[in-house]
Amino acid sequence: MSEIWIAWGAILLGFVGLMWSADRFVDGAAAFAKNLGISKLIIGLTIVSLGTSAPEIVVSISASIKGEGDLAVGNALGSNLANIGLVLAITALIAPLPIFKHILTQEIPILLGVTILAGIFLADAQLEVYEGIILAGTVVPLITWMIINKRKHPSPEEEDSDIESMANTKAGMWFLIGLTLLIISSETLVWGATTVATHFGVSSLVIGLTVVAVGTSLPELAASVVSALRGHHDIALGNIVGSNIFNILAVMSVPGILGPLSMNSEVFIRDYASMAAITAFLAIALWIDFKLVAKKNNGVGRLGRVIGLILLAGYATYYGVLFA
Repeated sequence: MSEIWIAWGAILLGFVGLMWSADRFVDGAAAFAKNLGISKLIIGLTIVSLGTSAPEIVVSISASIKGEGDLAVGNALGSNLANIGLVLAITALIAPLPIFKHILTQEIPILLGVTILAGIFLADAQLEVYEGIILAGTVVPLITWMIINKRKHPSPEEEDSDIESMANTKAGMWFLIGLTLLIISSETLVWGATTVATHFGVSSLVIGLTVVAVGTSLPELAASVVSALRGHHDIALGNIVGSNIFNILAVMSVPGILGPLSMNSEVFIRDYASMAAITAFLAIALWIDFKLVAKKNNGVGRLGRVIGLILLAGYATYYGVLFA
């Protein structure tokens, strides 16, 4: 069997491993926290929120160590594009998503802020060590602020998160198994992706923006679609926004910390600009929809199918530009 087919098999195996192991890792960690008496709200804002970005984080570390920093940055930017233009869009097409006020007053301003910060750092097509440290160093203060703020102003849909009960021994087993397979799966995926990129003469950046980014967003896509079909889509929007925040802070920071990293100018002009544009459009659409619908719907807005279709069309247009 030729190496290229082995590489494609490694990509598929890596995706499957990432999806399965990320779930086991989060379940084990969340159960541990629950057994220690930590509230569901705090678990949701820390372990679960970071857990949804676990595949991207581990892939970013693996790629950066192997000298594929472009793939890591592409993974972060591409995952954010896929989360909004693919995951959120398809979920909204299946069922309109509730827009709660805290999304507009807390999560969206934070997402816009970290997006602007990322743009400042990427504008010169360089990601310096100190810039990576600033991004990563923002995670803990941000989570701390969110926990304090959520305790003061709790949202009912965030208190409904269901965390499986399990003994510490079982929780520890799944935590270790999940973490181990996350690392192995990421190594397998990165090797397969870089091998395919080399074979076809495609840059590792483009592979990170497409194959790897969509693949690491598959857990969010599967979970969101299944939840929407079952009618449990009340926190889907918040999860996507939170995942995008941590992708910028925890995923994109890695190649900088292990860097410095020099990139093609297209990273800022094409890829970052596209991510920033779709993020800004989402923020504006959420604000308009909330203002129009919330007064008639007990203070809850609706992200409907029209916006979902526009987001999906925007994502498809980006791919057209990428491969033009």
